[in-house]
Order: sequence, then structure tokens, then C-alpha cells
Amino acid sequence: MNNPNLKSYHPKNYKELLKKYRKVDEVVLEPIDKTSRKRKAVASGLETYSGSWGDEEIMHLLKRCTFGVRKSDLQQYRELSFAEAITAAVTQGSAPPPPVNDYNNAEESFIDPDVPYGETWIDAARNDTFTGERVVSLKNWLIQNMVNQPPTIEEKMVFFWHNLLPTKAWDVFFPKLSYRYFEMLRRNAFGNFETMIRELTLDPSMLLFLNGAFNNKDAPDENYGRELQELFCIGKGPSAQFTEGDVQAAARVLTGWTFDWDTWDTTGEVNVVFNKWLHETSDKQFSSFYGNRLIQGRSDDSGTEELDELLDMIFDNDETALFICRRLYSYFVYHEVDETTEANIIVPLAEVFRNNGYEIRPVIEALLSSAHFFDQANRGAMIKSPTEFLFGMWRTLQMKGLDSTDPADLKDQNSSLLWRMAGEGLEVADPPSVSGWPAYYQAPSFDKYWITTDTISNRGLTTDSMIYWGFWIRSGSQIPIDLIEFLKEFDTPEDPNLMLEEASLLLHGISPSEVEFADLKTILLSGQENDTYWNSAWLSLMNDPENTEYRLVVENRLKPTFQRLLQLGETNLF
Repeated sequence: MNNPNLKSYHPKNYKELLKKYRKVDEVVLEPIDKTSRKRKAVASGLETYSGSWGDEEIMHLLKRCTFGVRKSDLQQYRELSFAEAITAAVTQGSAPPPPVNDYNNAEESFIDPDVPYGETWIDAARNDTFTGERVVSLKNWLIQNMVNQPPTIEEKMVFFWHNLLPTKAWDVFFPKLSYRYFEMLRRNAFGNFETMIRELTLDPSMLLFLNGAFNNKDAPDENYGRELQELFCIGKGPSAQFTEGDVQAAARVLTGWTFDWDTWDTTGEVNVVFNKWLHETSDKQFSSFYGNRLIQGRSDDSGTEELDELLDMIFDNDETALFICRRLYSYFVYHEVDETTEANIIVPLAEVFRNNGYEIRPVIEALLSSAHFFDQANRGAMIKSPTEFLFGMWRTLQMKGLDSTDPADLKDQNSSLLWRMAGEGLEVADPPSVSGWPAYYQAPSFDKYWITTDTISNRGLTTDSMIYWGFWIRSGSQIPIDLIEFLKEFDTPEDPNLMLEEASLLLHGISPSEVEFADLKTILLSGQENDTYWNSAWLSLMNDPENTEYRLVVENRLKPTFQRLLQLGETNLF
């Protein structure tokens, strides 16, 4: 606390920020200043965007598609036309290497006998002694994928599907199966949605999570049959008129899908099988919502065909395409779908979905390239989740992380990120329920669930700590932000005006207001009015980078400036 700027700016700005919000049951429902952030009605539609294509448009696209934008990402997209940028954004890369044993500890004689240190455990036999450690290893792996993502939408698509079609790693408590589940989401992220739902239905972790493996003719379990319709495909909207009878009929269709328990017990492998002796063989009658469809019962191995008939029936219903398009819209564009948006965006987007046989990529391309997506009203209109907030800072500010290939070091780093976010309501791979995280579906608060009097203060403390000391990790060390190295990638870091504009662009996606800019510049120049104060300090350091006095002058100006920049409300918006 030796820096006077830290003392003067820290508490005041948190109080100012908290004054903007009204607290109701610890959930911020709306800004008091309704003119500053209230979204205006949006009349633009699904027609291809034809406006300007500059830095702010690129930043809007990348902020919605990634968990944080690096300067190199912005530079890469500057070289692309609009059409090329959309194609690049929806490009899917190769699958990342699998999670590894990062938990062996020789000092505590905690050694996995089946998996060497640094090798993957995904094909190893189940060992209850190491199950918890492997679950955390899986979560660390997911975080590593998000932090190190390329500038494409792929990692956010995986997260989107995980939120919409969730299992819970701690509930399943079989990390090998949770890994297979996430790889299934990645494999289908841009592919065919009906194929994904079929694979999800028979996914071992889902069969455990929603009791499908125990669903049989003597005791039909309705869990998955209900969520398949209510949460995964049809939704709960006014047009979702499926009945309790439909839920019961779906449960009976799905009886008999289970595990080969003998193989499970002897080898630890998990094979999904269809047991015709456990399958309900009677006919399954569905309601008028599904056109009074009748699925004929089978008594032999052809009972497997009932699953395909069930899915075909669901996907023949127009509400499936509408529901998925609403969820994609609320995640990537804006949380609320009003009547205008339903007519101008959701209905035609659902038609794109159906006309392409439920292929996902054409829908994403149509949405991201639309005039509606780039409408000014949709820019900076959503509150960042803990992933977008923390990973966004990590990526944008070019935090290097631990300079180590030791899995234990990376475990300390990534698990520290994991538990920091968990404290703010988002533990990766473990949403609070089968509905996912409330911020993505619960009206009327939606994304405002991420901001409470606790979380907004914690976010401010996190940015302050990262600026002045670094990000604290579990081993007790710190990972600092090197603001000087960060600025070296700027176009003209020696110009205080252009430097502040570029910093605001990268961190907020927009230019600061005149008042905010004047405040930031006053801090950077220590109250002086002549720009040469900063220009001289920066160029002196660049000409003599080993000079500790020059470095101290620059750092003492940058730290309070970036502290103030990160305390602005825009830091929490994207």
C-alpha cells in the first residue's frame, strides 16, 4: 500500500461503481441510470452486415467469439475482409492434447501406479484413490484450452453446449467419462445437432448423470426423457406444448440403454449396450404436439430403432429449431428475445437451421454475419461471466503464466483460476443444475446474476492485485502483468493519446468517453498537461531498457492508469 494512487483510487472507485446498481437479494437487477446502459430496440435483421469494418467491429466479433482478445488477434483480423473474418471465426481446429497426471506427489507418497507423471489418464483403469485428482486435472485442462484458445469461436461453442446440455463432473465422479463427454461436445460443436443429441443420449456420463443407465421396463426413469424435451430440444416457452404423457412415453422408448456391467467391474471400461430384456416393448403414443405420433414397440434388438424414431419426431417439430436459435442468440448476441427479435432473427434463423438439416455451422455463420449482430445496441450490452472477465484480462494483458512445462506448476496456475471463478459462481464443468448456469436462462435477471455486491468488489480487488502484485496462485507465488511488454505491441505506445485509445479498445472494445479519457490521461501524466512527459519517459526507457530509474518512472505511471482503466464499468461488459 505504498503507492499513493492505490490508496486514493481503490476505495473511491468501488463505491462509485456500486452506486450504479440496485441490490435485490444480492442480485443486481438493473442500473439506476437507465439512460447509460439501457439497450434500445433493435430493428435490424438477419441480412448480411454491410457497414464499416474497422477495429471496433473486429473487437465486437472477437469479444463475443472468444474469452479475451489479444493484440495479435486484432492484428490478424485487420488483414481479413469481413467475409474472411467470419470464416476464420467459425474455423474448427484439431482437438487439444488430453489432460495428464499432474497430481503425483512423491513427498507425500501419492503416486498413481497406472499413469506416469505427465502422461494422460484418459485410458487408465478407474482408481478411486485418484478420482478426485483426475476430476481437477480435467477442469485444469478445460481452463488451459480456454486460456490458450486461438481467435475462433470453438472454445466458446464447447462451453455453450456444455451449459445447454450439461453434466456435472463431481456428480458423475468418473473423469474418464467426463472427458469423453467434452470431446463429444467438441466433435459435434459445429456439426449436426440431431447427431449430437443422439450421442448425448448414449453418452456414458449423461447415462449416469440423469439415471438413463438405470431406466428399465420395471421402473421407467423419466429424468432424461423430460430434460431431452424441456431443456435440450423443445424448451419451456409458450409454444412448447408437450405433455406429461410425452415425457412418460419418451422414458419408455429409452428403456434398456445401459452399461455392460460385467466389463465395468472387471476392466474398468465403460461400454454402452442395449439390453432388450430391460426394454419396454409396448407401443408409445405421443400427443398432438408431436402430431399424435405412435412409436411401435419392439421386442428384439430392433428396439434400438425406437431411439431414432423418437429423435426424428422431436426434430420434425418446428419448436426445436426455434428453441436452439433462441439459446444461441441469447448467448452470443443478447440475453433477451423480444417480439421484434423473434420475428426478425429467430424465425428466419430457425429456417436456416431446418433447411440445412440441423447443421450448426450455417446458423452460426448467419448470426455472426448479420446486421443485427453488429447493431450498436448489441455492443457492450452483456455482462461478462467469470470466464470472460478473468480469462479476458489474462489473455488481453498478455500474462505469460508460469514459465514451466512441469504439470504441477500448470496445475497450480490453472486450479487457482478455477477456484477464483468458482468463488464468483462459475466452476468449470460443474454448473449448479441440469439447467446450466442461471445467467444464461433465468429471466428477468439473466447476466446480472454475475454481479453482486460481493462479486463486483472481488473483481476490483482482482484487477488491483494483478496490476500491482500479480495473480496469486496456490503455491504462494504471483504471476505479474508486465505492462511495459504489453505496450510494446501497441502501434504508437509513446503517444499518450493513441496509447490510451488502443488500451481502451483492447480491454473494453470501445473508446473511452471524454470524461474517462481526461481522467486516465491526468493519471498517466501525473497531472501535467504536456504530452512530452509520457513521450520522453517511454522513449528514454526504450533507448535504455536496462535503466532501472527509467523503468520505475514508466511503471509508476502505468500502474495507476491501468488500475483506473480496469475499474471502469466497461471492464465488466462485452
